[in-house]
Amino acid sequence: MTISQTQLLDATVYIVDDDASVREALAWMLRTRRLANESFDSAESFLAALPKHNNKYPSCLLLDVRMPHMSGLELFSELIARGLPETMPVIFLTGHADVPTAVDAVKRGAFDFCEKPFSNNLLVDRIEAALHQSNQAITRMQAQMSIDKKLADLTEREQAVMRLVMDGLPNKLIADELSISVRTVEVHRARVFEKLGVKSAVELANLVRS
Repeated sequence: MTISQTQLLDATVYIVDDDASVREALAWMLRTRRLANESFDSAESFLAALPKHNNKYPSCLLLDVRMPHMSGLELFSELIARGLPETMPVIFLTGHADVPTAVDAVKRGAFDFCEKPFSNNLLVDRIEAALHQSNQAITRMQAQMSIDKKLADLTEREQAVMRLVMDGLPNKLIADELSISVRTVEVHRARVFEKLGVKSAVELANLVRS
């Protein structure tokens, strides 16, 4: 499965490489594939612009391993600390001597590496796969945020009833546990189901524990 053309229009490919000719070549290649891109000549300049990045649209990062000052690997470690490589997958661009290092980075969570000189078609395939992964991660994150918001909107009593419903207790036992009437349990249970958009205890458990 590949990312849709509509999603590609919203995606951004970030390029971080200290070699201007590499940045220009990559930017040109991406433009010919109608992929929006932004280039940075250092890890530091990329980090400075990072606050402008949000997790609303798919993105990925083409990252050179060897750069002066902060290396690509050091930048990658910083991105891991910020929890970004899932929503912004990293593809390392490496020379032959850097391959073992890049392989180790993949084990740490990098999406892939492409050895210089690389095939444009192969690199674009990997970029599109990375953008697809980014889109999936963003979708999961947004879904979880939606669930968290709905849970936060529950009253304290509704949360108590919800937990007991998820434990499989019938209304009568929930009422006994909370020292309330069965009718009150039914009302709270119905409100929980309505607020969370579920129709059964099974759906509730799957939603909350997903």
